[in-house]
Amino acid sequence: MKRLIYCFFIFSSLFATAQEDTAFKLLRTITGDIVDFAVDNLDNVYLFNSNNQLKKLNAHGDSIAAYNDVKRFGRATYIDVSNPLRVLLYYKDFSTIVTLDRLLNVRSVIDLRKNNILQVKAIGLAYDNNIWLYDEVNSKLKKIDEFGKTLLETPDFRLLFGEAPSPESIFDRDGYVYMYDSIKGVFVFDYYGALKNKILITGWKDFQVTGKYIYGIRNDTLQRYQVSTFRVDDEKLAPPLWPVLSLGFTPTRLYALKKDAVEIYSLR
Repeated sequence: MKRLIYCFFIFSSLFATAQEDTAFKLLRTITGDIVDFAVDNLDNVYLFNSNNQLKKLNAHGDSIAAYNDVKRFGRATYIDVSNPLRVLLYYKDFSTIVTLDRLLNVRSVIDLRKNNILQVKAIGLAYDNNIWLYDEVNSKLKKIDEFGKTLLETPDFRLLFGEAPSPESIFDRDGYVYMYDSIKGVFVFDYYGALKNKILITGWKDFQVTGKYIYGIRNDTLQRYQVSTFRVDDEKLAPPLWPVLSLGFTPTRLYALKKDAVEIYSLR
């Protein structure tokens, strides 16, 4: 399952050597039927199980909500929890976006096909609670509202770039929209859809963006790109953080997905 995990800020201690006992402290482990997860900036944890159920735990590990409408669309392809009050689930096979409130109640269901948007791989929540998506048929970055109405769209990227990108994730951060294609790199736009920059970052897993840094995993190495200086820092991960299925971050914690478990570490 591809997912979009919200990453707000990572302390510099993350780049201390993983072998040092002082770098991370295991706080607790969430166990059970867990196949994927996401975390928001309030340290709420969103867990997917093998039956497609989505469960929300608070920062103390207490269950506070569940989304059980799992038979309607099947397994979610994408999740965005960048705003804890407005969660996005994307079901690619049905070209459908479901928006949820903080208690995982359904706010809206957007059938993109009814709005003549037929092929989408990446979506992301916009700063104004509208939705960014990339229309692969028309090769355009678009912003839509919760009814699926197109509010803004770029020109056809095939005319701009010759060969259109195929983005895997979209992040709206601090005045810019980042669209990541693991083969072609990172395309950076302003809120009017004008291309501002292209960053030659490719081949990263768990691609995540903050206003200051871009993060990703390549093999067993954590990489951090500083937007202002173009500097890339590498940090090889070692036990207990490696191997993992995926990583997630909040300002104070690091989350590591293992088989049927999420390990939560403090950053200090």
